[in-house]
Amino acid sequence: MATEEVNKPSSLPPYPEMIMKAIEAQGDNNGANKSVISKYIESAYGELPPSHSTLLSNHLNKMKESGEIVFWKNNYMKSDPNAPPRRGRGRPPKPKEPLPPGTILSSPRPRGRPPKDPNAPPKSSSVKVSSGRPRGRPKKIARTMVTSTTGSTGRPRGRPPKVKPQLTEVSVEQ
Repeated sequence: MATEEVNKPSSLPPYPEMIMKAIEAQGDNNGANKSVISKYIESAYGELPPSHSTLLSNHLNKMKESGEIVFWKNNYMKSDPNAPPRRGRGRPPKPKEPLPPGTILSSPRPRGRPPKDPNAPPKSSSVKVSSGRPRGRPKKIARTMVTSTTGSTGRPRGRPPKVKPQLTEVSVEQ
């Protein structure tokens, strides 16, 4: 910040003061955007340092973070002490509870399926109730044998091939 003050001419007031005057001069409740503030400062104060745009951006950001001005819908405006703070889009974050010192945060539950307990007793196989058929979809081989015995039409599966008409010679008589 010391280099900023050395570089600017002595006739210029401090940037925060110029910014506030530019916003007030706009006279709009919606505030003023960065280009309007810059044009006002250029027209009102004449000769500006070559790093004017950088200085303006830095001071606008500092004033915004300190709460002197509010940035809303791409415009800077003077902060109203009575106005409630404006929220951004989306759901507000949950309030964070203070944790005692030395507490290490970990996820409540690890991701994925929990590992099997190697010390657990093996499950008994007496629980299985068998209906005589294996579980799941039948294998393809077993299914084709079933269809061939019940179908017995002798036709192959699928769509029959397209029959091409035979060509006949046509004689031209004159």
